[in-house]
Amino acid sequence: MLPKVSLGGFHMNSQFDHDQHEFETDWDTDAIVARRNRYYAASQRAFVPYRTPLIFQRGQDNYLWDEKGNRYLDCLSQNLTISVGYNNPVVTREAARQAQTLQHCTTMFFHPVPAHFAEELTRTFPAGEDWTVHLMNSGAEAIDMAILLARAHTGNIDLVSLTNAYHGATFGAQSVTGISGFRHKVPLLGGVHFTPVPDQYRGIHGAGVDSYLNDLDGTIHYATSGRVAGMLIEPVQGYGGIVPIPEDYIRGAAERVRAAGGLLIIDEVQAGMARTGDDFWSFQKSGVVPDIVVAAKGIGNGYPLAALIVKREIAESMAEKFYFHTYGANPVSCAAGRAVLHVIHAHELQARAQQVGTALLDVLRELQTRHEVIGDVRGRGMMMAVELVKNRDSREPDPETMARLFEKTREFGLVASKSGAYRNVLRICPPLCTQMQDVELFEEAINKAFDSL
Repeated sequence: MLPKVSLGGFHMNSQFDHDQHEFETDWDTDAIVARRNRYYAASQRAFVPYRTPLIFQRGQDNYLWDEKGNRYLDCLSQNLTISVGYNNPVVTREAARQAQTLQHCTTMFFHPVPAHFAEELTRTFPAGEDWTVHLMNSGAEAIDMAILLARAHTGNIDLVSLTNAYHGATFGAQSVTGISGFRHKVPLLGGVHFTPVPDQYRGIHGAGVDSYLNDLDGTIHYATSGRVAGMLIEPVQGYGGIVPIPEDYIRGAAERVRAAGGLLIIDEVQAGMARTGDDFWSFQKSGVVPDIVVAAKGIGNGYPLAALIVKREIAESMAEKFYFHTYGANPVSCAAGRAVLHVIHAHELQARAQQVGTALLDVLRELQTRHEVIGDVRGRGMMMAVELVKNRDSREPDPETMARLFEKTREFGLVASKSGAYRNVLRICPPLCTQMQDVELFEEAINKAFDSL
């Protein structure tokens, strides 16, 4: 019998205890740029939004500091990954506590923390269904599994996605992404068909839902076998430029896809985890219960963590063969995930997202009354967008002015994102911990950025 070992205080003697080597980090600006350019592959090196690199050294709550000590109000949340704030003490404490005992436990062995997280995550989902969770590392990875699971369960091949959708950059995920800038010049996954997005500002049919549902009918009837594996929908399109999908469309799409034998796959990677303010998950506003939900980014507050939340009878379709991710269900990331759920509920961050988001949206709408270049302002909770146009009547996109505005927002202390299929949308998605007192600072900075144009 093996002897029991006490882990009180977490520390046990190790052969490495006396190694006091300190690893140096070179914070010289030129050295950072040079080292990245020298050792990063082109595929990773290319993702640079600003004319000159922005280098971050530290963060606290919803603020960031660069290597020269300049402070920024974060309005991007590291692409909507930071939900409850930088250096959140609860998240840091729980992740550190787990790392001190066991930093990884592959899923072929059992550990309680990931199972606790899975249980607590399902409690945020609609009652009346038997939900299961598959834990992994990223949203794109989870999208790939959703595609596989939908095809395995239904026995059908065809998938429907929306134009202007973003679901990730892996081979499978970019195959269902409807923005050319994210699709590589190679043959992608077959059996994927796109239907027009019901964008109420820029959609091909303008406002309304019925014409877009007719398009979906046509896509299923003409482009598929008539039987589909599923349809993917972001209730609020993220990289596409913060485009809310009307609730009536989601309801109508669910009916049509299910009638064709398919599953409703909801992508909550950007809009989930209380970010929209009105509900914990953005799909809940529609009243539709999805078959598969993809969650990532904000669920780990920066730790690599993603989840596929699936109705049990669907998940059982893959019971005969395991689907494995080496770092899936990592206990440190799951400990962080548990802390994120706790902080959102304990500190009522969903209500704050709605309150502060409404105030920020009011600032943007007032800005629209003074700047003709702003064609549209839209958003839900802590997901907002300002779309720039050359002419409000023609709605011609204005990416050139957006490029200049984007640089100005940085100059005046904001970190945001230029996005949308035409790169003419300023995407504003602050951490959920942003407070009302930050609204005034945001208003001053965004006004200066526009006035400087």
